[in-house]
Amino acid sequence: MFLAALCGFVRPVAGQLLQAKPAFTRADSLRGYLSPLRTCYDITYYHLDVRLDVARKAISGSNEFHFKATRDFTRLQFDLFANLTVEKVEYQGKTVPFTREANAVFVTFPEPIRQGSQNHFTVLYGGQPTEAKNAPWDGGVVFTQDAKGKPWVATACQGVGASIWWPNKDQQADEVDSMLISVTVPKGLKDVSNGRLRRTVLLKGGATRFDWFVSNPINNYDVALNVADYTHFSDEYAGEKGPLTLDYWVLPESLSKARTQFAANVKPMLKSLESWFGPYPFYEDGYKLIETPHLGMEHQSAVAYGNKYQNGYLGRDRSGTGWGLKWDFIIIHESGHEWFGNSLTSQDIADMWIHEAFTTYSEALFVESQFGQEAARQYIHGQRRNIQNDAPIIGPYGVNREGSSDMYDKGSNLLNMLRTAYVPDDAQWRELLRGLNQRFFHQTITTGQVIGYFNQQLGQDLTPVFNQYLRHPGLPVLEVRFPTDGPPQARWIAAEPGFALPIRLRPRGGIYQLVPLTTVFQPVEIPNLKRENLEVDTENYYVGTLLE
Repeated sequence: MFLAALCGFVRPVAGQLLQAKPAFTRADSLRGYLSPLRTCYDITYYHLDVRLDVARKAISGSNEFHFKATRDFTRLQFDLFANLTVEKVEYQGKTVPFTREANAVFVTFPEPIRQGSQNHFTVLYGGQPTEAKNAPWDGGVVFTQDAKGKPWVATACQGVGASIWWPNKDQQADEVDSMLISVTVPKGLKDVSNGRLRRTVLLKGGATRFDWFVSNPINNYDVALNVADYTHFSDEYAGEKGPLTLDYWVLPESLSKARTQFAANVKPMLKSLESWFGPYPFYEDGYKLIETPHLGMEHQSAVAYGNKYQNGYLGRDRSGTGWGLKWDFIIIHESGHEWFGNSLTSQDIADMWIHEAFTTYSEALFVESQFGQEAARQYIHGQRRNIQNDAPIIGPYGVNREGSSDMYDKGSNLLNMLRTAYVPDDAQWRELLRGLNQRFFHQTITTGQVIGYFNQQLGQDLTPVFNQYLRHPGLPVLEVRFPTDGPPQARWIAAEPGFALPIRLRPRGGIYQLVPLTTVFQPVEIPNLKRENLEVDTENYYVGTLLE
């Protein structure tokens, strides 16, 4: 028989999963491809300075691009959605020409920019950005009101791109090293963005400008503005690198619920994930939770929270096991992205499984820290009800497209399976995960680098295993046959050439034995193993099984 995946609702957090297209356009390539007009300059610093007009649902201002030239050039590309107007581009005190195609903007400089030189230019822009109707599953700016009728505004743009509301080099491979975010809002409102608040400036007419500074590298889609009549409270966590500031920004009517919910979840989360992954990656910028009108997003050092102060995923347990109702899904999952997605960022969105598989797995690691290994195994097994096996987890490169949403739960099950098959020692597994974060700390990376790390650390080539689960939609199938004479024989049926994976088998009630298998039938030397008593460790392995 075959062990098939149970289908549930598709996981809908941490990004807008774009619908697959039968063909890709030049606009897709302009958005997703690292062309020479993008690689010619390395972004080092942004100063985004914008004013929010809530009544008109409009934004205006500028972004100052500081960069280092990686080669000689006279022309470069930055990105801004076509519905927003580029008013002018300034360089060395003068206006320079630019052209537009789709959502790309091409700037021509009056003389060559020399390799190694450091320069800057400023883009002045404005207009009405795309309004998100169902954030975070569609991208843009959310314009709504709180219970008292006061404005409540937030951004959410993973997948669709940060250039949906501000001009930038909208490609994950090049993260800005540091950034100043200045946001001017109407009287009576506050803006909460990434990093630390440097100053608050009262302007003529009653508007207020908030200056937030991000001292660590940050990917574009993490940059956020959150505007409301917020109230603030704070705490401190004694972490691995010393005191970590915890700042919470919520609507006034949520204050009591927020104090209770955040106290119950944030410090246990930090203790668990620091233990598994290493120190929180952004001590310099602090940790914030910000109440938002959308469900949530992993905005670096400014995590968006909209889970309505309840446990589970809006009060539901995605795993169906009961364990997911014992903690706040959005706090644990979106904070897990501080390690995977924010500190370690995929260079191409096609490799977004690096963000989502590890972060979804962090949910189970949190369960393990709080409730033990058996609870974690049950939780991971329960995640399978959401797997579709509909398409490869890795998407097409260079066109800004993710792969299947299976990157979440199937990716989590893959990691648990690797732990079971190759790293049964808990301390070694912990060091492997911590080492991964240390090796690629604050870097943009590829699937190849992640696989290479595992291969190096474990001393064997696991590339076919990763490829089977990441690059093919279907599961490998364990085929077992029972000859009339001799021991049982087993092999893998897999789409990936060279696939090999040890699996745990036993006669019913016995002790599991790890049996190395390839795509060629091999004898299974386990005493008393018969068709009627064969048990496969499907609790930890996500595979199909065929008995002959």
